[in-house]
Amino acid sequence: MEPYHVKLQGFEGPLDLLLHLVQQAEVDLYDIPVAEITAQYMKYIRAMRQLELDVASEYLVMASTLLAIKSKMLLPKPDLYDEQFVDEEWLEEDPREELAEQLVLYRKYKEASQHLKEKEMERAKLYSKSPTDVDIDVSETEQMNDPLDVSMTDLIQAFQRMNQRIRFEKPREATMQAEEWTIEEKMNTIVSRISEVHTRVSFQETFTNGPVNEQVTTFIALLQLMKDGRVSCYQDDNFSDIYIERRIV
Repeated sequence: MEPYHVKLQGFEGPLDLLLHLVQQAEVDLYDIPVAEITAQYMKYIRAMRQLELDVASEYLVMASTLLAIKSKMLLPKPDLYDEQFVDEEWLEEDPREELAEQLVLYRKYKEASQHLKEKEMERAKLYSKSPTDVDIDVSETEQMNDPLDVSMTDLIQAFQRMNQRIRFEKPREATMQAEEWTIEEKMNTIVSRISEVHTRVSFQETFTNGPVNEQVTTFIALLQLMKDGRVSCYQDDNFSDIYIERRIV
């Protein structure tokens, strides 16, 4: 039996609620006002209980996480004398970093999900027709298979496989960098790469071995290019590599 997810005012899960509160406060994800956000988050938890809703355990775990971060933020910092005996990494550690990283990734996946929903709605308006048989007098050696269209499911599965491979090959880093990539920049990078080779590029070649948030940004950029009709994705055969090429308008 699948777990029951509490849904309050359109929020699904603690990260969705927390992201809404941070965006409502109009602050940077890497500089979250923990005390203010924690107070607002706890109000939602109390409201759910007042409505006699069963609060999912994941909401309570997030509440505990916020309270723990808030407590760490209230701890006094060591003075100059004490700093000589304190680990330098501990002094530079921000207790909000791990939570901020989760919110950044969740926001990007949420944007990608919205793109996929839009593509699904557009595809639902189309009607597919089987190709008409046409007799062509060509030898068997000259016959070539038509490229196969790639669905959104194929792209997502390919991205998940590639992302999992990168995660195992690259060691997990303790430090976190601020966002340095935009969707528009990645769109230009993909188009430039295709122009350089004058033909097509493989799906895997489009992604670098960078951080996960860079991979997600590149994936969203690819979806946007497909939505705009600037590129198309296809396979030569089932289960073969996915290729990206520019569409001629």
